[in-house]
Amino acid sequence: MVWFRPNARILIAGQAPGARVHASGRPFTDPSGDRLRAWLGVDGSTFYDKDRVAIVPMAFCFPGYDARKADLPPPPICGKTWHAQVMSALDKVQLTILVGGYAQKYHIGAKGSVTQTVAGWRDHAPDLFALPHPSWRNTAWLKKNPWFETELLPALRARVNEVLND
Repeated sequence: MVWFRPNARILIAGQAPGARVHASGRPFTDPSGDRLRAWLGVDGSTFYDKDRVAIVPMAFCFPGYDARKADLPPPPICGKTWHAQVMSALDKVQLTILVGGYAQKYHIGAKGSVTQTVAGWRDHAPDLFALPHPSWRNTAWLKKNPWFETELLPALRARVNEVLND
């Protein structure tokens, strides 16, 4: 599940499509996608415009479930096999958004927790923002970290708007 054209100006690097998204054939067609679009301040037509927004997960297909019925992590072979080739095609990207720990580790070599990486957002802005996964499972995280909504999201929305309207 890769969603882009080479002239996209925003790259959203995520984890892996879930079962619902895998079945739909479009990335983020679930409540996580609704939350992510709200975080970015964009509507669906903008989000799914491949000429403006590239969506490249760490695994290009649904990796399956573990014994507890939780999504498996993206298989490392996907990144090793395809990501360099895809990234080289995306030479017009002005803003990279890393959604979740797997994308953060791959793209910027993040060593700490997702919270630490996201909290250090100013170290990479305005050209890169690290975000937690927009899953409902992270609702408690969002409540524990109000700076995400009051500080990071306004800066992210402003940068998204700037890049899209450049």
